[in-house]
Amino acid sequence: MEGHRSEERLSAAEIGTELGERATLVQFSTAFCQPCRATRRVLADVAAMVDGVEHCEIDAEARLELVRSLRIDATPTVFVLDADGRVVRRASGLPRKADVIAALGAAISPSHSQRTA
Repeated sequence: MEGHRSEERLSAAEIGTELGERATLVQFSTAFCQPCRATRRVLADVAAMVDGVEHCEIDAEARLELVRSLRIDATPTVFVLDADGRVVRRASGLPRKADVIAALGAAISPSHSQRTA
């Protein structure tokens, strides 16, 4: 998963659900996307493994304005948000579980909280 340097944030209102206490995995999908289904399983598994992490899936076709503002070109696209909604990582395509876990580690690590506080 790629690092993300900007101060880009997503709010609970934008994603349509509350942010996770520690982190949020946001997935942009489309209805007939096969990799999106596999991505949903990977992200749900990881979110279930880590307390305070939420997973939400957004229908890209229904949220075109948000998709355009985030410069999403393909589905699935995944954003890893820290507890404050800051985009810590983003990636397109089917992620590997190990990469998602590593990205979550970056989002919830104490050093990340101190850097961005």
